[in-house]
Amino acid sequence: MDRLEAMSLLLTVVEEGSLSAGARRLRVPLATVSRKVAELEQRLGAQLLLRGSRRLVLTEPGRAYVEAARRILDEVEEAERAAAGEFAEPRGELTLTAPVMFGRRHVLPVALEFLAANPRIDLRLALGDRQASLLDEHIDLALRIGHLEDSGLIALRLGQVRRVICASPAYLARRGWPAAPEELAGHDGISFRNFPTSPEWRYRADNPALEVEPRPRLAVNTTEAAIDAALAGLGLVRLLSYQVVDELRAGALVAVLEEFAPAPIPVQLVHAGHRLAPAKLRAFLDWAAPRLRARLAAIEGVG
Repeated sequence: MDRLEAMSLLLTVVEEGSLSAGARRLRVPLATVSRKVAELEQRLGAQLLLRGSRRLVLTEPGRAYVEAARRILDEVEEAERAAAGEFAEPRGELTLTAPVMFGRRHVLPVALEFLAANPRIDLRLALGDRQASLLDEHIDLALRIGHLEDSGLIALRLGQVRRVICASPAYLARRGWPAAPEELAGHDGISFRNFPTSPEWRYRADNPALEVEPRPRLAVNTTEAAIDAALAGLGLVRLLSYQVVDELRAGALVAVLEEFAPAPIPVQLVHAGHRLAPAKLRAFLDWAAPRLRARLAAIEGVG
């Protein structure tokens, strides 16, 4: 087994979390994977993996080796793509992730136009509210809503979205309009459970001292369900402006407490920032950025 093959095998095992899962992904016998990992450790003279737990744990030398192996394999892949001409003209497969609702309403229409104009590019669009790792999951580009935690990513700002508290006119007629955040405690609400991107009930620059929630009459785990419940008049819900732009325009939902809203949340396209960006990535950024900026500007024009 050559060195690049050994690095690739080890990375697969680490990404999958076990030797058996790595073997399934590689479609080779478990005994073969176990033997090749042992041979790699013997050649290096260091133990890379601890196999006693339910999931593999990297030793300190193992972590260092995996980080170096990932960089080396990325550079090899980059060199191969450059030699194949992928950096000279837009072609190949581009992987993009985005939140579900924003992706379906805004990224997908832009992506379809892009594909029509770039017949040599194939797009893999993964919609999900989980924040995926670009490097670990081999993702070229991600649309992120929120402040970036990974300072190693290159970000292209597209605009911003607001957090909006809203309810149906029928609910507000029945229960009254809250005039200050403190009054929310006397209202019914719709909350999120097991939903990583649910907006917090905070006000005035996110001051925790002013965090007040209505009584959660219903807990859901999808944005669509929360909107449906609010339209039905169940109570107040806090969402992001792009999620309820149509309902606000139509008057089916009404925003409240807007003067207490915290700072808007940035929307950005992020990528890993390789030294030589593929032409397909540059082409998508040049195409998508101005169109997504225009869509966000239209959303934020809603009062």
